[in-house]
Amino acid sequence: MTRRFQSKSRLSLMTKRSDIMKMDKALAKEERMLKVLERTIESENQKFEEFLKENERKSVEARTLSEREEKSKREKNLQMKKLAAEIGSIKSEIANFEEILIDYKRYQEFLFKISPPEWQEEQRAKAWKVKDQIQELHEADTRNSLEGKASSSERHSPSGRETREKNPTLDFDTSEDEAELYFTDPQQLLDLITELTDQSLFLIQNTARVEDVLKQLQQSIETTRREIDREEEQITLKINEAKKRLDKEKEKSSELKQQVQLVQSLSSKDEDAMLEALSEKVAEVHRSCVDDRVTNLSTLERVVGIENRVLSLLQSLEDVPQDRLDMIKKVKDSEKRSRQREEKLREQKEKQQERMKKYLERSLADSKKISGRKLMPRCFPVAQKVKVTTEDSTAAEEDIQEYLFGSEDTS
Repeated sequence: MTRRFQSKSRLSLMTKRSDIMKMDKALAKEERMLKVLERTIESENQKFEEFLKENERKSVEARTLSEREEKSKREKNLQMKKLAAEIGSIKSEIANFEEILIDYKRYQEFLFKISPPEWQEEQRAKAWKVKDQIQELHEADTRNSLEGKASSSERHSPSGRETREKNPTLDFDTSEDEAELYFTDPQQLLDLITELTDQSLFLIQNTARVEDVLKQLQQSIETTRREIDREEEQITLKINEAKKRLDKEKEKSSELKQQVQLVQSLSSKDEDAMLEALSEKVAEVHRSCVDDRVTNLSTLERVVGIENRVLSLLQSLEDVPQDRLDMIKKVKDSEKRSRQREEKLREQKEKQQERMKKYLERSLADSKKISGRKLMPRCFPVAQKVKVTTEDSTAAEEDIQEYLFGSEDTS
């Protein structure tokens, strides 16, 4: 038992020792691996530190470069601003110089226009001569260049220097020469300006006088035109009045002709009756219009008195203002219309009463049938009768009003 136990213990020790040996080997291997890892980590740390140092160095260099570039950019911007300001000042100076040049050209034109016409003609002739010379030189130059091109290909066209040597007149300054001025002394210009001012003042005074004369003429023309218009209006009014009077006279003449024809057609008995009726009518008119007293005047005297009364009334009407006449006409027209309306109503009532009376008579009368043929006369003889009717004084007044104011119905 002891031997077995010892053998077993030896075996276990052997196995344990082998296990320990294996573990030692594994530990050594692990230690070696750890050392290798430590070495690699140290190398990587060194590399990382070197990388960081390199990055720091590069960042410092980049920062310095950026600062330099910013500084250079600022300097360039400042230079650009300075150049822009200089360009603006130069442009403003150029604009000022252009304005000054325009003013000087205007002054030159003014001085050229003020100068005498003979000198102006001479300057124009000189300018035309210079232009002709320049044109001839250009034509000669173009002709020479064409001849050089037409020559053989081996011979080259002459250079500009050779052409200048051949044509020394080409160096002639084609630009405008300095403008010659007629006025060499400022006093000449002052004297001329004083003369021109005197002439302008004289012309201004003359224009003012002419304007005054024109205004007076225009006023006189307007006054004459107004007077002519007034005279034309007055003449037209007179012509219209004359036409109206002629129309009235024609109407009166036609009425008188009708009366004369009627008198001629009447017989002696009818004439006596008509004369008596006329004398009575004239007497009534005379009593109502001229004198209501009983007088032993004849009909002619009464007619003369009526005519005198009518003429006096017409003269008094001419003195009455137009507004008053218009108002009186309106009043009389309204009264006349009211009377006519009343007369129409009365006539309508009378006609209606007669019609009703006839209707009653027909209704009450016995109806009789007429047998046989109705007897008709061959012709109805014309009976010339003069009806003498007595009228009131209102009818005479109406006739006078119609004669004075006319028969215009203003509805």
